[in-house]
Amino acid sequence: MFAFLSTLALSSYGQNLDLTKKDSIVESYWLVSLGTNIVDDSGDEFRELFDIKEAWNIAKYPSRLSFGRYFKNGMGIEMIGTFNKYREGKIVDDVVNPTDINFFSIDLRTSYDLNMIIGDTGFFDPYVGIGVGYTNANNQGRGTYNGVLGFRTWLSDHWGLDFNTTGKWTMNTDNATNLIQHAFGVAYRFQVEKGLSRKGLEKLALLEEIQEKQQKVKDSIAKLEEDERLLAERMQKEREAVELAAAEQSKQKAEEARREALQDEVNSLGNILFEFNSSYLTDKDKELLDKLTNVMRNEPDLVIKVMAHTDSRGTQKYNQWLSERRAQRTVEYMVLKGVSEARISHEAYGETKLVNECKDGVYCTEEEHAKNRRSEFVIQEY
Repeated sequence: MFAFLSTLALSSYGQNLDLTKKDSIVESYWLVSLGTNIVDDSGDEFRELFDIKEAWNIAKYPSRLSFGRYFKNGMGIEMIGTFNKYREGKIVDDVVNPTDINFFSIDLRTSYDLNMIIGDTGFFDPYVGIGVGYTNANNQGRGTYNGVLGFRTWLSDHWGLDFNTTGKWTMNTDNATNLIQHAFGVAYRFQVEKGLSRKGLEKLALLEEIQEKQQKVKDSIAKLEEDERLLAERMQKEREAVELAAAEQSKQKAEEARREALQDEVNSLGNILFEFNSSYLTDKDKELLDKLTNVMRNEPDLVIKVMAHTDSRGTQKYNQWLSERRAQRTVEYMVLKGVSEARISHEAYGETKLVNECKDGVYCTEEEHAKNRRSEFVIQEY
């Protein structure tokens, strides 16, 4: 995308709007760093931050290793391991240390990139963070709550320097003290994902706006040419449409008349009327279905639906089941007579579509109830 947009030289705007590498920023990456650390556990480290001579224990060799992941939203998580020595003669816990004592810690922290708030500052990348860890200092192990302030200076997309200071407050109040740990080292980031900086986004927005205006001009010209072509086509189609309309109207009337004739022929056969509480077909019903089968043989494109019903006597659930059985038996008979299953469907309505007023609570004669115990036929396609 950058390469394509950067080819647009827009001198008419009096400025260079080419997108370059300077307009991109690193958004997410994995990080590993190696460096050294300094521990101040003098007892007054939060009052005398730079008591280097008496309080700072400096590791003169690589003694800090970290590994972490940083995300597009500015958040990062990092695991850190450090090793050091409390030197003989240094102030540790308000007393002079009599001998060298090993120090080590392992910490997990989450941090936030302050550039997300103050804006991109180029190579300068400040951050703050909090975390927890375990520290063995002055032969005392303790869990710690950590707060960190630091910054990185990036010399390229991958290499940079990392400087930070961490305050560590002990979770164990029995004799274990708080301390400060400074660190610096070389940082390397990989699997880097990049995006546009704010300045790059502004350039991109302006480029897109210019492109949009240029495209609108091209679209206007193309639209005029297209309108002329469409006008000629429309006039031709209108002439053809007038000719086709009469033929289509005549065809539609013929099809409607044919459908009505077919439906009348099917209706003339009548409905199947079932016995009370029965889904079995009588000889009279089978004779009707044989006639319907003959109609469908003569009309090979005819597709029908069987709609089965019951009277209102009995529960709704039972009547729904009974109408389903009536529909199935009707369809099964016609399939047995050679009608393809693809040409006949069915639907059951129970007592929901009565043809008279014989609903629950209304007295009706057996003859009136019988009119509702039916299967009827509707043409779907022809």
